[in-house]
Amino acid sequence: MKLIQTSLILALFFFNSLLAHAVGDTKYVSDNKSENSFTIAEKGESAEMLIDSKDDPGVIRTFNDLQDDIFKVTDIRPVMNTEKVSGAKNVIIAGTLGHSKLIDKLVSKKIIDADELEGKWEKFIIKTVKNPLPGIENALVIAGSDRRGTIYGIYDLSEQIGVSPWYWWADVPIKKKENIFVKAGTYTDGEPAVQYRGIFLNDEAPSLTGWVKHRYGTDYGDHRFYTRVFELILRLKGNYLWPAMWNWAFYADDPMNSKVADEMGVVIGTSHHEPMARNHQEWVRNRDEYGAWNYSTNQEVIDEFFRKGIERVKDTEDIITIAMRGDGDEAMSEETNVELLERVVKNQREIIEEVTGRPAEETPQVWALYKEVLDYYDQGMRVPEDVIILLADDNWGNVRRLPNEEELKHPGGWGMYYHFDYVGAPRNSKWLNVSPIQHIWEQLQLTYDYGVDKLWVVNVGDLKPMEYPITLFMDMAWEPTRYTADNLLEHPRQFAAQQFGKDQADEAARILNLYSKYNGRVTPEMLDRHTYNLKNGEWKQVSDEYLKLEAEALRQYLSLEPEYRDAYKQLILYPVQAMANLYEMYYAQAMNHKLYAENNPKANYWADKVEETFKRDSVLSHDYNNVMSDGKWKNMMSQKKIGYTSWNDNFPADKLPEIHRIENPEEAVGNYVFTPKNDFISIEAPHYYELKDAEKAKWAVIPHVGRTLGGIAVMPYSEPVEGASVSYKMELPEDVSSVTVHVVVKSTLAFKRLDGHRYKVGFDDADEKVINFNDDLNEKPENIYTTFYPTVARRVVEKKVDLQVPEASDGKQTLTLTPMDPGIVFEKIVIDFGGYEESYLFGNESPNKRIINK
Repeated sequence: MKLIQTSLILALFFFNSLLAHAVGDTKYVSDNKSENSFTIAEKGESAEMLIDSKDDPGVIRTFNDLQDDIFKVTDIRPVMNTEKVSGAKNVIIAGTLGHSKLIDKLVSKKIIDADELEGKWEKFIIKTVKNPLPGIENALVIAGSDRRGTIYGIYDLSEQIGVSPWYWWADVPIKKKENIFVKAGTYTDGEPAVQYRGIFLNDEAPSLTGWVKHRYGTDYGDHRFYTRVFELILRLKGNYLWPAMWNWAFYADDPMNSKVADEMGVVIGTSHHEPMARNHQEWVRNRDEYGAWNYSTNQEVIDEFFRKGIERVKDTEDIITIAMRGDGDEAMSEETNVELLERVVKNQREIIEEVTGRPAEETPQVWALYKEVLDYYDQGMRVPEDVIILLADDNWGNVRRLPNEEELKHPGGWGMYYHFDYVGAPRNSKWLNVSPIQHIWEQLQLTYDYGVDKLWVVNVGDLKPMEYPITLFMDMAWEPTRYTADNLLEHPRQFAAQQFGKDQADEAARILNLYSKYNGRVTPEMLDRHTYNLKNGEWKQVSDEYLKLEAEALRQYLSLEPEYRDAYKQLILYPVQAMANLYEMYYAQAMNHKLYAENNPKANYWADKVEETFKRDSVLSHDYNNVMSDGKWKNMMSQKKIGYTSWNDNFPADKLPEIHRIENPEEAVGNYVFTPKNDFISIEAPHYYELKDAEKAKWAVIPHVGRTLGGIAVMPYSEPVEGASVSYKMELPEDVSSVTVHVVVKSTLAFKRLDGHRYKVGFDDADEKVINFNDDLNEKPENIYTTFYPTVARRVVEKKVDLQVPEASDGKQTLTLTPMDPGIVFEKIVIDFGGYEESYLFGNESPNKRIINK
């Protein structure tokens, strides 16, 4: 917030350090009383509230919201007055310059400086005042230059006392306070940098439509639904909305929609292919009557359609979209017919003038250069000087075009249509937020730097779960230069502090930033088993990153006070868990296909993992829809995302990814062949090439024993081991003549042969060496502290043996381990010829394949 002081020196000092920001920099509300501070609530009593009953209805409604917000925070409902106060010492006064006799009286008494507000766009001043009016000792005055200025000032106070703009849409709890004070001074957010700032609800089926049907019982958004949307926009200091338009018709479905928007102060527009305040569904539903959406052949009907739209909104602030696109968000024609589109615009403006009785330039209009419409502009088409020219990104958050110096002279100004949600090629992006914080900031900063500051609107899909990027977009639209590359992460930190408390802000912001970054790598709809490189470990890396982030988010979730958990789940935990699960699923599918091609029985394990994670996706969605917030958001997470091959795939629901299974996997064992990596080979003992059993004892795999995969041993231990051996096949470079073999076994003690248990190790067709691995694992004085305790505490014994490598015609070598005594559990084998570095886990297993037929 900017702090306006009477002293010029202080004003200059504070100007740069106390800049305005919607999430909040300078806090003028405190829990502690200070000199000359204004008391909103103290020890069970609250200030009264005073407003002119003839002020704008939207201002009065918002003032009532403040009354409710104070009650939510303090459990005290302030007395509301519209004429005079009932004797309270402390009074909150709100009103709009020129529309409130209360504010105008304060101006006449020079308590409010009219020059600070007059002629300004959506500016407010919040000021503590002594003895402003008869009977009032202390006042907190909220004065606006226009109705939205006053509304923003009122909601700014609500936000500062602890009511998040997302209190309803994200179930952010409101922390109770007994005492609330406003520090003495004058506060303002200044004027917004971008004149019109708003969101576009789009692609609303099935999620938003299903949620609305469940909550309101309608097949469309009526005024009850939109009232909630309007309030959110205003609390975020926005002023503009493109309503949902897939299957809904804002103006036609419920006539109260437009009326309530106008009363609340929200400017309505229509999307890039819905001209003249008409919704596309209004034409679709009556296509048999209207005929073709073709201006060349059906101009009379279309002109009348346009006329009725303007008649419906002529007394509102609505911004009229002009020109045309084709039927259903398509190109109007294959060729760029500039002459036809210029005729459309000329006739539309004549209709606007005829219906409103005013020159066309007195009705705000916008021409959207979306997709192929930009070609019309490039081929020389121009619109009248008063029309806003709306540029667009590429649907993926990359700005397509910005005005040059000459184009910036266009008096109507320039706007930007941006996307967080998109339906189109190559795949839809409808499910989760996939826009990195840095990308949003960088592209919007670019947009503003090039003079695009008349109108910003962003496609947010179903609204949820785009809570954070919506907040960032609105804050940047108000003050685009507030954040730099150096301080950008202050924004998510402030957002997190507002939703979860200061003590949780740093960790929540870190997770929010990382999940936004990770999601920006590839959308969930485009993710598949081929996305990342499995061979070089990239797939495992990115999956592990998500799993780590999920663990950290879950840890923070469990540390929260219970009332914060639903909000945290919506804003952070669910997006992280859902994407971590999706990554794990596709990584498992990639592993399944790889191992199946090698006839590796572990393919079945990864097939199971695919099925488990696919099911978990539906479990997470069920929790979001039916358990979280007591089922308040039922159907909001019903968007499909698994199974796309093209953006317009018409599959009805998520599809289990293709998996393969090996039949009778118990028979498909052994036959592994290893290849070097970095001049050594690391082998998990269960991944053998061939086993030979003893007469009465057989090899058994013991999963998970040891530090890594598992181990193998000849069992039962009471039977003789003669005849048993295990071999490992590998490919060694031709120039390798000797190696060091590291054999890792479980730290079994010499329970039978007291001089120690032994095994033999050697390459086929070469000499074997006998290794006694536990002769010193005893409590003799010379061993107990030097060998015994350190070894058994680490649970393994590693022995090294140097071996000569025999010649091999096919380049393959077979290393054989032969137990000579019972109870030996082999866990890992490393063959080093120059590249192995000591490792507690004895290196990651080297690349291997299975030979189907020996």
